[in-house]
Amino acid sequence: MSNNSNTENGCSSSGSACKGCPSSATCGSKNTDSAAPGSGIHHTIVVMSGKGGVGKSTVAVNLAVELSAEGYRTGLLDIDIHGPSIPTMLRLQHERTLSEDKKILPIELGDLKVMSIGFLLENHNDAVIWRGPMKHGVIGQFITEVKWGELDYLIVDAPPGTGDEPLSIFQQIEGRKSALIVTTPQEVAAADVRKSINFCRQLGVEISGIVENMSGFVCPSCNCRTEIFSSGGGEKTADEFNVNFLGSLPIEPGIGTSCDKGTPYVVSYSKTVTAGLFKQIVERLIEDVKHGEKRAETKTGATA
Repeated sequence: MSNNSNTENGCSSSGSACKGCPSSATCGSKNTDSAAPGSGIHHTIVVMSGKGGVGKSTVAVNLAVELSAEGYRTGLLDIDIHGPSIPTMLRLQHERTLSEDKKILPIELGDLKVMSIGFLLENHNDAVIWRGPMKHGVIGQFITEVKWGELDYLIVDAPPGTGDEPLSIFQQIEGRKSALIVTTPQEVAAADVRKSINFCRQLGVEISGIVENMSGFVCPSCNCRTEIFSSGGGEKTADEFNVNFLGSLPIEPGIGTSCDKGTPYVVSYSKTVTAGLFKQIVERLIEDVKHGEKRAETKTGATA
């Protein structure tokens, strides 16, 4: 397939744009795996944002690492096909996947299992020039052909917006699933969050909550707090749409440093106030998931 071709049903293994695509050997063939997609995954949480630049991937990485540290069997899936940042944030950009029993093995970072399109490219600087059907196909393979095993939580880092990738993951994953939406405080970001909320509701996907990132800056020298952006946009939107507000995270220089070094903030700066805030968000997220399960059981019992 040439970089400019418009494919509707998949990709051809002959073109340069297909390099690294796990579909290349079996493109167009029917998946014979009888197991339901993601059948070993107890709950999938898709981390979304209405717009780019709000720190969504940073939140996804640190939540996944914190969940794993709490003893939950956790996976982290990067479905940002065109701009995968998870490998760099975890210093895994030079790692490449192997296969076993016709399954793709995720990269293991301690007890955390990680998968990204970046692990399938010949060079981590290669551009992925794919249209929607190809992205839909590879996201399906990330669910069915990656050897996740049994997971309590699969954290999915989705690209910003309400396009192909979040739609594909919600349509193809089985079992319990919900969205976590990341925003920054200002109105221009909150306006896009409202679109993400309506996107989830149109698909019938539960929303675990909203996280407000970059919520003020606390000077590490004098502890003086400065509201660089307007404040409270995330909480206001959560109240407006009757969605859980999971918490606020300040602008923290150490977060940028840890991302560049490939060491999660909650590990490198585990004793800080902000690391404690990540922990609180995880606790509230788990609580919401458990309440959601109870609601689902009650609803199932009422309709039985």
